[in-house]
Amino acid sequence: MSAGDLFGAEAEGLRAGRLGCACPEDAPLALRRRAGALPLAAGFALVVLAQALTLGALPLAGAMLAPTHALGGLIPAAGLPLAAFLAGAALASLPASLLLDGFGRRAGFALGASLGIAGGLICAYAVMAAAFPLLVVGAFWLGAAQGFGMFYRHAAAFGAEAAGRPGAVARLIGAGALAGLAGPLLAERAEALFVPYSFAGTLILAALAQLGALAFAVMLPEARFSHADFTVEATAARAVPAPLAWRALALPTLIGALAWGAMTSAMAGAPLALVGCGVGVPLVSGLVAWHVVAMYAPALAGGALAGRLGAARLAALALTLCLGAAGMVRIAPDALGIGTAFLCVGAGWSLAMCGATLMLHEAGRPTRLQLAAHDGLMLTAALAGVLVSGALA
Repeated sequence: MSAGDLFGAEAEGLRAGRLGCACPEDAPLALRRRAGALPLAAGFALVVLAQALTLGALPLAGAMLAPTHALGGLIPAAGLPLAAFLAGAALASLPASLLLDGFGRRAGFALGASLGIAGGLICAYAVMAAAFPLLVVGAFWLGAAQGFGMFYRHAAAFGAEAAGRPGAVARLIGAGALAGLAGPLLAERAEALFVPYSFAGTLILAALAQLGALAFAVMLPEARFSHADFTVEATAARAVPAPLAWRALALPTLIGALAWGAMTSAMAGAPLALVGCGVGVPLVSGLVAWHVVAMYAPALAGGALAGRLGAARLAALALTLCLGAAGMVRIAPDALGIGTAFLCVGAGWSLAMCGATLMLHEAGRPTRLQLAAHDGLMLTAALAGVLVSGALA
């Protein structure tokens, strides 16, 4: 058949209002590209490394540089950098969700990492110049980067089939444990390079971790995880989850919010309580790093536990552990009790977050606004935990 005959035959088959399709009918493909699981997990691990270094340094750096008076009687000035970190994370949740949906994961996560690089460098300069206001500003930018980092777990959940979603979320969160293990050794060496400026090396290392996260972010496939999920053919081949009802958002958000509030309350109080018990700063920093390991390592078993117990039951049991351990941080009489309870808070938070995330995605397909509301409310509760801790101090 000549080319003219071929085009003529195709023209006869086309009519007004009809479209030709060059896609093979027997191979329906999703619009979304491959999830890029490896760079996603590596980027998240570096975000967690930056978080571990930041959370270990900010409470102690704040105590070192802060004025002695309280801020409006609500929170001691020493706790203001940590509060600014969490406020930045909460305020970044909605913009992060909109940007990830509008411009894709690659651009969104790269922007978040860029904010973290700037925040880490500002904080490092602040401790070298003994400038407390700059420390607060840098902490806010580091928190904004963390607000973007919260969406890594949603990206993993959107990029997996329903049957593989628990494992995908668990592996991603568990990747953060590797960062926690590396944190103490890296921080010790970084601090040695910047003697006599305490915490400067740790905060510069946090900026470098965000630089690594930026590098992995640009390796991600260009995908929008809230975009239309399937072609017409693929939609017919497999069912698309129904949209998430707003009422189904309430319980996982409440569980996550309570877990975050308990965890940050312990984070704000435990390091200073340990110093008050005579524990040295290097040991406190190491314990904070192990706390971060406890925040992520149990999630490796979270998928299997959710399969046995159900996501809701796992989240409820983990929340009970988290709240009980946070209370023990306050009333434990010695460093051993405080340290043990501090680690238990991290483990409870890990499993509660894993369970709450699975509850959210099992109930339907959340919109970008629902994800922003979910993460924003949890991070607001995290800020409230710091405020409560400061009021009780």
